[in-house]
Amino acid sequence: MVYRIYVEKKKGLDGEARSLLGDLKSFLGIKGLSNVRVLNRYDVENIEQDLFTQCISTVFSEPQLDDVYNEVDFPQDAFVFAVEYLPGQFDQRADSAAQCVQIISQKDRPAVRTARVYILEGTLSPDDKEAIKKYLINPVESREATLDTVTTLKQNFDIPTSVATLDGFIAL
Repeated sequence: MVYRIYVEKKKGLDGEARSLLGDLKSFLGIKGLSNVRVLNRYDVENIEQDLFTQCISTVFSEPQLDDVYNEVDFPQDAFVFAVEYLPGQFDQRADSAAQCVQIISQKDRPAVRTARVYILEGTLSPDDKEAIKKYLINPVESREATLDTVTTLKQNFDIPTSVATLDGFIAL
């Protein structure tokens, strides 16, 4: 089973979201933007419910700084999207969380995947939305993630049966 939580800095401590709001308004010229929220999403698999519950306030969040949600009701008129690392890219946040859970449980390391969820409120045109995504998603290391719940964190990849070779490479 995959457990999911969302972690957001409390109001007044959400410096990253406020800074992003300023950047989007000044750098991209998006004047209709009124509010930005940034949530860290954790998906965890191969863990017991009790251990997951224990780790919410010790591994995934800091209770005095963060608000934790099992589900997020996205505002009706908000522009919401998530960003995750590409397969094969190292995710420091997920790796650190998995290591901490393993230390607490003294068992096998769970599978952990993270994503950043952006909730943007205001009057945004389709061009504004596209510019924001282009600004926040570096295609070399990340991609847009689904907002849907998942049933497993295992990823299956097709193994290539033939690999292209370049003849005369040394002579190029």
